[in-house]
Amino acid sequence: MMMQKMKQRWVYSLVLLLVFILMAGCSSEPEKQPVRLQGQIFGTFWLATFPDDWSAEQVKQLDAGIRRELDKVNASMSTYKKDSELNQFNAAPLEQWVELSPELFEVLSLSQAIARFSSGAFDVTVGGLVNLWNFGPEARPETIPDPELLNQRLEQAGYQYLQLDAERLQARRMKDSYIDLSGIAKGYAVDQVANWLKAQGVENFLLNIGGDLIVSGERHKDQPWRIGVETPDESMQVAHHILPVSNVSVATSGDYRNFYVVDGRRMSHTINPKTGEPVDHHLASVTVLHPSNAIADAWATALMVMGAESALQLANREGLEVLLISRENDQWKSWLSESMKQRLGSDLTVKILR
Repeated sequence: MMMQKMKQRWVYSLVLLLVFILMAGCSSEPEKQPVRLQGQIFGTFWLATFPDDWSAEQVKQLDAGIRRELDKVNASMSTYKKDSELNQFNAAPLEQWVELSPELFEVLSLSQAIARFSSGAFDVTVGGLVNLWNFGPEARPETIPDPELLNQRLEQAGYQYLQLDAERLQARRMKDSYIDLSGIAKGYAVDQVANWLKAQGVENFLLNIGGDLIVSGERHKDQPWRIGVETPDESMQVAHHILPVSNVSVATSGDYRNFYVVDGRRMSHTINPKTGEPVDHHLASVTVLHPSNAIADAWATALMVMGAESALQLANREGLEVLLISRENDQWKSWLSESMKQRLGSDLTVKILR
């Protein structure tokens, strides 16, 4: 497995609901059933949908190619595979430069860039803290960690202690931090598979890996894909908003699937790098649209750490397309960045269902 360890009861829960409203707004012409391929990776599901006509041999080749691309990312960036390239880097001596594959170096570079833009809200060096709160490969009890150990792990973290050498594709850790790419590697896998599909000449498809997805082309002639953003409530699985999208990636981060409760306190898998503790605010869900799913994935995590008001300010400053959902007096409140408003247009009552 890879990323945060997922419990069986919600392995198949979607952070984003994929909503196929096939007849909504359609002509009377019947639609052909799309080809759907699926499997498991990174401790979660993957689902690929192709609306065009495909032969059995083509479908077989598509399935094999998708699995091959996913396995390559898993072998490089898994925290659960002991021999992964990432874990070998984590095991290297401190301050020693380690030569990395172009793929791993690219993900680390993106991570560091977003860490700087978000003032450290996104930080891949918090793996020790993720493990401490029982959301990583360490098998720890679901309890509040000892304060002394928490401070020790917090002292080891800090994106500024991860150094990169772009000329030589090398990296080194200046402190004994544990690099965890859970907040970006799944999105990177979406991008890699999408790039492979486009290289094969596939124009229309939807790829969904554990709720991080990308859509290309159309789901039917002159009809965009329709993506449901889930109500951030662990007791149900329904679409809170429905977004018509084309040729874009979508990533969501939330506190309502991967969590546990201790003494009435919700322990979310999203760790605040500044406090070393799970986020504790009213923001429940962040959805980001971006051409790159890796970037959307990382920004969704960063904005989830920040809370609604700060996240919206940063999204507007950086021109990010963002939908936030927060808990407000036992109700849900939605927040849209200016760029997201521009994408959806003025008729929000139709395009965003409340």
